[in-house]
Amino acid sequence: MRNLLLALSAGLLASACSPGTDLSEIDASAGELQVFAAAPDEKIKIVGSSTVAPFSTTVAEQFGAISPFPTPIVETTGTGGGFKAFCNGIGPDQPSISNASRPIKSSEVELCRRGGVTDIVEVKIGYDGIVLANAKGSPELDLSKAEIFLALAEEIPDGNGGWMANPNQTWQDVADHLPDMKILVSGPPPTSGTRDAFAELALEGGAEEIPQLAALKESDKGEFVKRATTIRNDGKWIDSGENDTAIVQTLMKNPDSIGIMGYSFLEQNLDRLKGAHVEGTDPTFEQIASGEYGISRSMFFYVKKQNVNLVPGIEEFISEFTQEDAWGPTGYLVDKGLIPLQAEEREKVRAHALALEVMDTKS
Repeated sequence: MRNLLLALSAGLLASACSPGTDLSEIDASAGELQVFAAAPDEKIKIVGSSTVAPFSTTVAEQFGAISPFPTPIVETTGTGGGFKAFCNGIGPDQPSISNASRPIKSSEVELCRRGGVTDIVEVKIGYDGIVLANAKGSPELDLSKAEIFLALAEEIPDGNGGWMANPNQTWQDVADHLPDMKILVSGPPPTSGTRDAFAELALEGGAEEIPQLAALKESDKGEFVKRATTIRNDGKWIDSGENDTAIVQTLMKNPDSIGIMGYSFLEQNLDRLKGAHVEGTDPTFEQIASGEYGISRSMFFYVKKQNVNLVPGIEEFISEFTQEDAWGPTGYLVDKGLIPLQAEEREKVRAHALALEVMDTKS
């Protein structure tokens, strides 16, 4: 009887596991077999960046249409919120992939480690620019990074070696050549990778152009970062949630407002929006790809390797995302605003991703 029960248990386990499941990875404790494998129709769960979400959604729809696997679920949580969910644990009920518009932070790697998520595969998918966009009929903006900092920082130098609450109410208060238009910026919240990248590339970059702050960076890097990236909270900056589409809608309602968003959202709304020049450079596909546009960043997705044998189709999804007809220069993701990696880097990243090479999380 005992042998019969064991045989039945093994059969149930085999049927619950996806093809290729490594049974050695199924946990058995206290004499009870715990099955974490997904049913064959279990969907891949993807969370994270609103900027990367349109690319993942497009691949997910294509994947669901041409493969035997169900269409993955893509949830927009912001980069930080995505990593929080991704790091929560292992199993088919947990996210298997986290989209990110910046690299994973060491604190997030530690969060994953505490959740038992130790095998993480980083996949760099392309580039994106962060744009300051406004409605087509609104005034033109040609901004330096220093001017962006002086418009949005909570405190700025007072001219006497100290600091003062930001007094600038209009863009013309910041610089005479800018329009006499109220400073009103809709941007992503602190959980967003776009916010992190904007703070680092635009605000820190602008602060470095101001002598007092450049000196502070040399003497106290932590204090410099704090002063450079703390955004004013007097109503001139409005956190607008994780969905860049909501920012686009705000710009349509208020022609005086400016929105911070990924290039892909500008590219999809060029009939309604235009991007500000930054340091004299337009936010265009070519300028971002070449590195000429100064507020640009890499985009990623991260794979929970420990879920590969527990959720069907993860490896196949990676293959679909990283094949030339998807992320190459004539692929279907370019139509969504993706700026591709160079050919040599695409080849290298794809090989690394398909081999499920785990990133070094010990440093």
